[in-house]
Amino acid sequence: MTFGQGPLVPGVNNRIDQRNADQMIARCLDAGVTLFDTADAYTQGESETILGRALGPHREEVVLCTKTGFRTSPSVHDVGLSRRRIIQAAQGSLRRLGTDHVDIYLIHIHDPYTPLEEVAEALNTIVDLGYSRYVGFSNLPAWMVARYVGLQERLHLARFSVGQVYYSLVGRDLELELAPCCESLGIGLMAWSPLAGGFLTGKYARERPAPAGSRREKFSLPPVDPVRGQAALAVLQDVAKQLGSTPAATALAWTLTKKFMPTVLIGANTLDQLVCNLKAGDLPLSPAQMSALDEVSQPPSVYPSWMMPLAHDKILGEALG
Repeated sequence: MTFGQGPLVPGVNNRIDQRNADQMIARCLDAGVTLFDTADAYTQGESETILGRALGPHREEVVLCTKTGFRTSPSVHDVGLSRRRIIQAAQGSLRRLGTDHVDIYLIHIHDPYTPLEEVAEALNTIVDLGYSRYVGFSNLPAWMVARYVGLQERLHLARFSVGQVYYSLVGRDLELELAPCCESLGIGLMAWSPLAGGFLTGKYARERPAPAGSRREKFSLPPVDPVRGQAALAVLQDVAKQLGSTPAATALAWTLTKKFMPTVLIGANTLDQLVCNLKAGDLPLSPAQMSALDEVSQPPSVYPSWMMPLAHDKILGEALG
């Protein structure tokens, strides 16, 4: 998402040119990174172009993922998930990436103006045309994922294989419904913004919640509860100090321990940031450190989640072994 030079969202400008991206991709490949993710909306498509060039001859060695759904031009047609939009967007992404197919094609966001059936059928067309090997979603609620999969199975269409979702130490909402839903449906998950938009780097302290020039000063997404967030950050910094690491790498290491989250997406604005974050894969967290981080970041239970444990009958459970 950080590749390109120009506006990403209002108030946030990317500044990674081709040379810097080439260095980052080379370092990722050397470190064993196997999946690269982008989208047609990142820096007006420039992210896809730069990533495609940076991968170059290594394209077939990696899993390549891109997305569509957000607006990419002022045209009324260049937004959403209509059949026309999905097919044209996929063709544009392939052209910018310099490849004849991607491995995973995702819908980036829900389109409230297009029936789910049309979206599902258009994604199936993408697979039939050979534009993508698999399809998936990003940023959908559990009920909608279940509805899509039901349609896909009933109509014999390409089925969701992947979900790209927000998950971090200070954003564990999906544990309540979305993660169990995807696990039951056999959908693999990948986490976006595991550092909560930079919050878990530690630079957004209680006394300076949005330092001048920082990303969250203009673009505070994903949202972070300031009280619970600062409590989690304090424990994270303490654990990072114990490990001789950084809060960012420690937060990534915590995310990588979650069995339902086998893939974690990281972004960086500098090569130094990238090198630091790549160390998370080798950072050992002790059971005590995991317990401390889990406890301080535990999300509040909401209905009907707090009713579910009541269904476990002790007598019947013991009888069934």
